[in-house]
Amino acid sequence: MNILIVCTGNICRSPTAEAVLRKKLSDAGLGDDVHIDSAGTHGYHVGQMPDQRSAAVAIQRGYDLSNIRSRQFKDDDYENFDVILAMDESHLRTLMSNKPDSTGSSLILYLEFSQNHPGESVPDPYYGGDQGFKQVLDMIEEGADTLINHWYPHSL
Repeated sequence: MNILIVCTGNICRSPTAEAVLRKKLSDAGLGDDVHIDSAGTHGYHVGQMPDQRSAAVAIQRGYDLSNIRSRQFKDDDYENFDVILAMDESHLRTLMSNKPDSTGSSLILYLEFSQNHPGESVPDPYYGGDQGFKQVLDMIEEGADTLINHWYPHSL
């Protein structure tokens, strides 16, 4: 399975979710079965490392964002990924409005199957303080667990 996670600039939410989902899948013995990437709907930060605050909060919990670089979503991502996870409703609307009819990729909200935040958007912590980055990581971790349980029941 090929999974792409999308936020606005690809420096806070989506790279964090990429690292979390990758580690949790690897820990569940599924790392070789799934390819994960992330992108932004906008090219504000192409080629840049994730936000230092996101990286710092993530490393405290054992997630490494150091090899991730921001990139902008491309039209061929619809063909290259089986599942595209949008971090919030605006990303989902943007992705749906541009999706070619011929593609088989599924577009869903990252927290679609969440137990604690079903169907909610993951808020953008960029303009907030450290607590916002911790809250976002909490939501991303729980969302990753529920996604893995949805796709691979009894794997965690």
